[in-house]
Amino acid sequence: MDGERAGPGRLYAASILISFDIDGTLECGDPPGPILLEAMRQAKARGYVIGSGSDRVRSDQQRLWDIHEIDVDFVGGKHHLDEVRNQFEASRYIHIGDTDVDRYYAEAAGFEFLHVEDLNGISNALAGADFFDWLG
Repeated sequence: MDGERAGPGRLYAASILISFDIDGTLECGDPPGPILLEAMRQAKARGYVIGSGSDRVRSDQQRLWDIHEIDVDFVGGKHHLDEVRNQFEASRYIHIGDTDVDRYYAEAAGFEFLHVEDLNGISNALAGADFFDWLG
């Protein structure tokens, strides 16, 4: 089911699932973060499962992705990353964020946590040096 969007209760195999925090992490956050939205687009184009795990309500997150025309696979609270993990089967689960709260919820759900300030680490973990071009 490569590239197919999973509906509620459906699982599909993908190599990497990436959850992005918004505020302080992405360029469209409040405050803005260093990761460009193009990084999300490129991750999606590479076949990764992408979405947001944020403190914002789901409807606000979905509205943001609709405005920026990014087809995310999931939206939810960072405190619900365990639900995301249960919904999608992947070989790696990664949450990118900027706070200790992000780290706490990511690790509690069995996700790897990558701090937004470690752009080289994010690039190497996700796809090698060429991914860095879209991080900001």
